[in-house]
Amino acid sequence: MRRQVLLFILIVYLNSATGQVSYSIPEEMPKGSLVGDITQDLGLDVKRLTSGKARIYTVDSAEYIELNKERGVLLVKDRIDRERICPQTSPCALHFQVILENPMEFYSVTVEVTDINDNAPIFKRGEMKFRISESAVIGAVFVLEQAVDLDVGVNGLQGYLLKPTDNFVLRLQNQADGSKMVEMVLKKPLDREKLDHLSLVLTATDGGEPQLSGTVQININVLDINDNAPVFTQKTYKSALRENSLPGTEVIVVSASDLDDGSNGKISYAILNSADDASDVFDINRDTGEVKLVGNTDFEKKRQYQILVQASDGGLTDSTKVVVEILDTNDNIPTINIMSKSNLVTEDIQPGNTVTIVNVQDPDSGENGKVQCYLNKNIPFSISSTSNNFFSIMTDSELDRERASEYNITVTCSDEGVPSLSSSVTLTLQISDVNDNPPVFERSSYEAYIVENNTPGLSIFTVRARDADWNQNARVSYILEDSSVNGVPVSSYVSVSADSGVIHAVRSFDYEQIKDFQFHVKAQDGGSPPLSSNVTVKIMIQDQNDNPPQVLYPVQSGGSVVAEMVPRSADVGYLVTKVVAVDVDSGQNAWLSYKLQKATDRALFEVGLQNGEIRTIRQVTDKDAVKQRLTVIVEDNGQPSRSATVIVNVAVADSFPEVLSEFTDFPHDKEYNDNLTFYLVLALAVVSFLFITCLVVIISVKIYRWRQSRILYHSNLPVIPYYPPRYSDTLGTGTLQHVYNYEVCRTTDSRKSDCKFGRAGSENVLIMDPSSTGTMQRIQNEKSILDEPDSPLE
Repeated sequence: MRRQVLLFILIVYLNSATGQVSYSIPEEMPKGSLVGDITQDLGLDVKRLTSGKARIYTVDSAEYIELNKERGVLLVKDRIDRERICPQTSPCALHFQVILENPMEFYSVTVEVTDINDNAPIFKRGEMKFRISESAVIGAVFVLEQAVDLDVGVNGLQGYLLKPTDNFVLRLQNQADGSKMVEMVLKKPLDREKLDHLSLVLTATDGGEPQLSGTVQININVLDINDNAPVFTQKTYKSALRENSLPGTEVIVVSASDLDDGSNGKISYAILNSADDASDVFDINRDTGEVKLVGNTDFEKKRQYQILVQASDGGLTDSTKVVVEILDTNDNIPTINIMSKSNLVTEDIQPGNTVTIVNVQDPDSGENGKVQCYLNKNIPFSISSTSNNFFSIMTDSELDRERASEYNITVTCSDEGVPSLSSSVTLTLQISDVNDNPPVFERSSYEAYIVENNTPGLSIFTVRARDADWNQNARVSYILEDSSVNGVPVSSYVSVSADSGVIHAVRSFDYEQIKDFQFHVKAQDGGSPPLSSNVTVKIMIQDQNDNPPQVLYPVQSGGSVVAEMVPRSADVGYLVTKVVAVDVDSGQNAWLSYKLQKATDRALFEVGLQNGEIRTIRQVTDKDAVKQRLTVIVEDNGQPSRSATVIVNVAVADSFPEVLSEFTDFPHDKEYNDNLTFYLVLALAVVSFLFITCLVVIISVKIYRWRQSRILYHSNLPVIPYYPPRYSDTLGTGTLQHVYNYEVCRTTDSRKSDCKFGRAGSENVLIMDPSSTGTMQRIQNEKSILDEPDSPLE
């Protein structure tokens, strides 16, 4: 600001050229509006404005006018509000200077801002309030607030208007400053009971074009005097209240009106009852007339209350009657009583029989007192109504104590109220037993195992039977049914404990005599009449290794020497013979293995471990002895193992004379007399005796073979095929694949004996009797007892 003042002084000092121009514009022109052509009015050139760096200088910082140097005109720079720039001042003008440099020049410019009617008359308060007593006299004056109009001249405030004018009129008083006082004068008495509030509108108008106006609300409250008594809206009030409502429940609101106002119209309420207990059960709000419940109501005790209520404004009173009907609510649950004292029924009771009767009571009324009863599900009982409030519980299907020994019968009774109330009671009903179930064994049949050679009295097995009945009807006894095993009563084999069902062995069993047997055990309960059931028990005798192996071949005989012949040309693996043995035991006790225990030459022969075959393990040489003696041991697989020993004589030779000369030196041949003549004489002497002896021996052997066949027949052992030495296998697949037929001629001198042989289909077998002195018969023509058709091994 200081800088601008110095610049102005400098300009004056330089005696620059000056000029002045005035413009007039209305307020509120849009931004950019033309104010005046400064170049034309001041006689300046547009180029001079540019070269002289023309600008506007104002004393204050507010710039409403700007200079357009390119056009040389003044424009509106910002909104011009006359009422803000020059409040209550007329005329209103803007003063500024246009300054040029080189040379320095300045020009004064005055812009007059003219008023437009852009402001309506307004009242500073949005509302005027008055409190006037209804006793006010006509002519009473009430001063009103004046309106303000920012515009001036004809656009300023011009007059007032009051509406409505039923009770008041408007009066204007001129003031010294030229303003007008506005007054409101009462022209008609007020009655608060008819109209306690008046709303008037005061309107102020200006003289502009278009005309603008402003309004204010005048609210008049008419003050009361006590000239009216309270009056109830109804002479009788009716209300309904549900019983057992909570204290504090609103029953009804009574209302009395008083035309007066203020303290004159303030009404208080009170209950006047004293004849009954209504004042103890109900209370009224003295200010609002709200009747509330303060006690307890019960429909079953009292169904209606009459309440006398008084209204008072302090001097005048009125009264009314309130009738309260008590409504029934479903507040009582059904009470269930069991009429029967018995809680026991038999399981054979027929469907449809009554078990017990219940009585149900509900003190509620109407639908709230109607009761329906039902039972819990999945029980064989049903319930039905027999008469009013009585219900029968009966069976609807057959009972079975074994399936359920007792029932918890829950009786639930519900009324038909909303919401429904219900109660339940549980009756425990015991089902007594009837002997209707026989004992049932745990299995349909039993199998037990016992090892042979057992101790008599040994416990073998236990049979058990269950009886679904109860107490005495479920007490089971076990009885051994009469039967026989191989013609012998079963009681001589086993016994059964009547109480425990334990089966004991009466005797010691022999697997080789009897392998299994079966019998029946009866289980009988203690009911009346008793019920029973049977079961089959099979006893399996298990084998023990109590029998040693029996050698079937070669047959050991003290009267003759049996020798197997092996030619010296035999190859490796040549089958000499086969040891055949059996074991009357079973299972692994009968699994046999063969071992070579002793041998004249162990490097020449071997014995098959499983099949007992004796074979050569090397080539036979001339150095090998003719007479070979093998001791073979046969063992079973039992625990402990049992065994048998057999001696096999083998002749390694290509001719019988060589064989015979060697085998005459066996130890048991020492009993043989070298004097053949003596034996011939002896033979002739006892020929008749020998004939008879042979017959006896043949018969004995046949009987012995028959007994052996019976033993093997009753055994479960696998029968090992036995092929005697003279057995011919036409297919060449037998045990002995080569058979020789020999013809031997002997004299008293063995060195002169002759022997010739021919090949046939079987191995050669030598049977030598040391007591024989005659010529040997052809061996193939002699028939062994093993060839008999009744031989079990054939």
